[in-house]
Amino acid sequence: MSAPRYAFILAGGQGNRLCLLSERRAKPAVPFGGKYRIIDFTLSNCVNSGIYDIGVLTQYRPSSLNRHVGTGRPWDLDRTRGGIQLLQPALGSADSDWYQGTADAILRNLVHLRRRRAEQVLVLSGDHVYKMDYNVLYAFHARERASVTVAVTEVPENAVSAFGILETDGSGRVIGFEEKPRTSRSRLASMGVYLFDRDALIRWLIEDARTAGSSRDFGKDLLPRLVARGESVYAYPVRDYWQDVGTVDSYYASNRDFLSDRPPLDLDDPDWVIHTQSADRPPVRFEHGARVERSMIANGCVVAGEVVRSVLSPGVTVAPGAVVHDSIIMQDTQIARGARLQRAIVDKLVTIGAGARLGEGDNSVPNRACPEHLSSGLLLVGRGAHLPDGIRVGPNARIGAHVAAAGFTGDVPPGGVVDGPESMH
Repeated sequence: MSAPRYAFILAGGQGNRLCLLSERRAKPAVPFGGKYRIIDFTLSNCVNSGIYDIGVLTQYRPSSLNRHVGTGRPWDLDRTRGGIQLLQPALGSADSDWYQGTADAILRNLVHLRRRRAEQVLVLSGDHVYKMDYNVLYAFHARERASVTVAVTEVPENAVSAFGILETDGSGRVIGFEEKPRTSRSRLASMGVYLFDRDALIRWLIEDARTAGSSRDFGKDLLPRLVARGESVYAYPVRDYWQDVGTVDSYYASNRDFLSDRPPLDLDDPDWVIHTQSADRPPVRFEHGARVERSMIANGCVVAGEVVRSVLSPGVTVAPGAVVHDSIIMQDTQIARGARLQRAIVDKLVTIGAGARLGEGDNSVPNRACPEHLSSGLLLVGRGAHLPDGIRVGPNARIGAHVAAAGFTGDVPPGGVVDGPESMH
């Protein structure tokens, strides 16, 4: 009989770099690929690897994530023994403030680890898109007699400042760890996949909590400290597709990766199903005159217009004469007759008025409210917004959640902002 295994999934991050998409939901709950949520990939990796005892640590705006995960039934995690637990900070206790960092989140939930007999504990991020058999990681960890193993992937030189970067010797032992350096000789980036020896992790977390000045974070504090003092930290290289979808641009690019002739992950693989919580919807309906090219269209959609190189989530309607190019449209959005969208990311339950024009114009003007996140020519429309007939919205614009048609005073220029009634800007 195999040894029991336990995994923590860190799913409480705010995800500021996703701008509007994560203002009202935790980043792992953001829709992806037409029918999934980002966390589905990590949860499916667990169950496909035989791990059926999982704690999901939530914090920031957890309602959408909680509804999606529910009892865990789509992942066969609705179990009497093991299964899935949603672990929210215990407000009202002696330690009543929010989790201070990723290491602090695990520390506050050690009670769940101590109740289990697992000799190792897997710590995962819930906001990455990838497939991985964690059994291979366990085997590597045992072979190298590591105290902690970090899965790593190679990133371009100009991207090292966005990741925790590891330096290794010839045996794979980690000899340097720096969180988001400006430059680095190494291009090995942490994938946010850690396998710890259970007793060592407990000891290190308690030590970190007593360390003055620590920000209680794995990447910023705990792992660099372990490497600096020569603990047995190893890097396990992964050469398959892995994408951190933590920015608007990377989220858009990763969705588009799945429209290629050879998608980076086979979503049709019967031996490695990406499970998700799916509502019952009717089949896709293509009306007379509809044109669809190189797109992913989820159930419940009705297409009477043109959809090219785009991703449509369940229940989207594209009326006759409407054109959707290079866009991501989320659940139950209605695109009226003659509207034209290009390079738009549109959240759920949005109405695009007849004849509206989205994404046309100068794409060199960054967004006024969040220029660091929205400057590549994409535009964002928040959940439940209602764009009036004939309106024009330029590239890099941001339309807030639940903006009513009456909330627009005119066209929205490139880089413009229309705040919703509950804007966080």
